Amino acid sequence: MAVKLNPKALTNARKLIKSGKVERDVRDDWSEHAPSTDAENAFIDKHGFADYALWHLGRDDDESDGTKGSVSFPFGDFRKIHRCAVISLESRAAQYGHDDIRDAAKKLLELIDSD
Repeated sequence: MAVKLNPKALTNARKLIKSGKVERDVRDDWSEHAPSTDAENAFIDKHGFADYALWHLGRDDDESDGTKGSVSFPFGDFRKIHRCAVISLESRAAQYGHDDIRDAAKKLLELIDSD
């Protein structure tokens, strides 16, 4: 798997934080706050896959473009960035050796927590 940092998603995450669109929830909330498959599909139908990809810090160019398999490490619910999602993805990125994604997540958490 050739997952690497999605710079457009990182820019989107920073904009969300700077505009106050943050859910300051706790570490284990992401399993309850993550969008369902139906919500993901509805978002893609309404906004397109490119906008869907903006909500994922990971990008796998080995996967077919425009598929859910080509993006990973989600950080929000299509309205707000969730602190719990960023914590979760930082941990998973570290676990799987995606240092660029881990480091970006760490910086996002610092931005969230500095407000």
